[in-house]
Formats: sequence, C-alpha cells, structure tokens
Amino acid sequence: MRCRGVRGATTVPENSREEILKATRELLALMIRRNDIEAGDVASAIFSTTTDLNAEFPALAARQLGWYDVALLCTHELDVPGSLRRCIRILLHWNTEKRAEEIIHVYVRDAVALRPDRSKYPEVDWAELEAWIAEHLNAHTSP
Repeated sequence: MRCRGVRGATTVPENSREEILKATRELLALMIRRNDIEAGDVASAIFSTTTDLNAEFPALAARQLGWYDVALLCTHELDVPGSLRRCIRILLHWNTEKRAEEIIHVYVRDAVALRPDRSKYPEVDWAELEAWIAEHLNAHTSP
C-alpha cells in the first residue's frame, strides 16, 4: 500500500468561525466521498488558510466529522500578492491501493481558479452534501 496525497481547496465569503468550519467540512466531505476515503487509512492531514482567515482552526472540521485519531496540522499559506483570498486548502496523506491518476482532487467555489483542470467534475449537490455531513456530525456527537 502506498501513501498518496489528496488535495482540495475552497473559499469562504468572510473570516468567521462558522464559515471556515462549514466550508472545510464540505470540502473534506467531498474529498472523502469522491475518493472513498476511510479515516483509518489517513496518515495525516494539513489544513492551510490564507493569512486573512484566522477565526478558527479549519482542522476542527475534521474532528467534528469523527477524525479523532488522524494527525492534523493547521498553517497559513504564503501571502503572495495577487493570490486568491479567503482560501482554505487541505492536503491528505492517504494510504491506498489507488494509482495517482485515480485520485480525485477537489476544487470548489472560487478555488476552481487554482486548478481549472481539476474542476471539471459533476456539479456539487450542496443540499445532499449538507445532509451527509449532518448525518456524520450526529453520529459522532451522540452519547
């Protein structure tokens, strides 16, 4: 089994705890679902934000989805002039039998501009995705 990288990025409309967590949960859920990722196969995850986002640690979204045993790290991206603002990125280190070309990297919202070659996937059904997230949040917060 090899360790592969799975990338994703999204944006938020404002620097708020709620927006950062919601967007990160959505992005992580899309990455999980499009690649059939099991938390037990994830070695670690790096969450980064542009320097204009600091209202919450985006890795908290992974904990909310039940990723208690995955090593998580948050950091800021370089503040390059002219770069995309209010952007959250995720890099998962995933133990998988899949070949590199089989991995689906996920770029949504304004982050599609980062990798237009990676944004030609089916439209996201945001309501259905939120229902999936709610189901997983409830499963991990119930006594």
